[in-house]
Amino acid sequence: MGPLSVALRNAVALFGDGVEPSAPTPSDIVYDEPHRRLLRYRRSTPATGDPVLLVPPLAVTISCYDMRPSQSLVRFLLELGREVYVLDYGEITYADRDLGFEDWVDDIVPTAIAAISADNGHCPVDLIGWSFGGTISVLTAAGHADLPIGSVTAVGTPFDQRRNGQISLARRFGQLTGGREVTVPVRVAGGVPKYGVRAGFRIQSIDRELTKPWYIARNIADTEALARMQSVDRFMDTMPGYPGRFYRQAYRQLIIRNEMFKGTVHLGPSRAIDLTALTAPTQLIGGTKDALASSASVAAGIGVLSGAARVHFTEVPGSHLGIIAGPDARDTTWATIADFLDSARVPTRTPTPTH
Repeated sequence: MGPLSVALRNAVALFGDGVEPSAPTPSDIVYDEPHRRLLRYRRSTPATGDPVLLVPPLAVTISCYDMRPSQSLVRFLLELGREVYVLDYGEITYADRDLGFEDWVDDIVPTAIAAISADNGHCPVDLIGWSFGGTISVLTAAGHADLPIGSVTAVGTPFDQRRNGQISLARRFGQLTGGREVTVPVRVAGGVPKYGVRAGFRIQSIDRELTKPWYIARNIADTEALARMQSVDRFMDTMPGYPGRFYRQAYRQLIIRNEMFKGTVHLGPSRAIDLTALTAPTQLIGGTKDALASSASVAAGIGVLSGAARVHFTEVPGSHLGIIAGPDARDTTWATIADFLDSARVPTRTPTPTH
């Protein structure tokens, strides 16, 4: 098929079902409960190594780890020989307004880890989380020393909001107002509805939205480029919302009070998590062009997680979404994850002599 024919076909497809159909990696349901459906991706060969649990952030779908066949961390991990699981939180509505970090950190994620470990001969589980998924993973590992967690990988997860570009401006403003300009409307609305989340994500990438017509015209005969573009559009169009309590906690505790950097995160009057209690080997990955979690804000976690067996930071090229699901992620972020998982079991501390 010549370039002109491809261009005509793509032009028609853009106004129809798209240039490439959605093809999620096949999976099976381990259990299915509200906001905690656990899926296991299918393997065609026996697994090697410890199982992996992918922890998504809220307000996105699990497609962040499985955008399309060539941009799928899921498929990459399956190729490494791992059993791969993911938590699907489903839709978030007004009825979920009281759900907070503690629901994920003390219940949803620990329950999944225990189930996965039991399903795999009681071996450790490697956690991988992107964005708030990394935050949840870190807090879970720090808050539950008894869980069988083999390692933690946090991708695009900020620790120090002072080093976080646009977010640092919102932080300073929130310190002056007490954050009421955000927390009061969110409390009244019961959260951030999915339409607000989708609009906010598009605003964060306004340059992409403004130049999209030119991008399409320039790549009308490049099916791969258009498929990548449409996978991002599909991802943004299916974003769910944030629960009210969770969003208020994120704004107050993580942004205004910068508690991830201070080392103790308060989830309620009687629930505080000391991040130095995280002992598992930990990998932090930051993106050079990440507007939501600057590389410097991610790297700050090295000094915070002083109780970990080891903490390693890697900077990779890309935006917030690009570092986990971009076309170059396989050779950057994913390769870094693979190397880390291979070395996570190697002891790095000299055992303390017994007397």
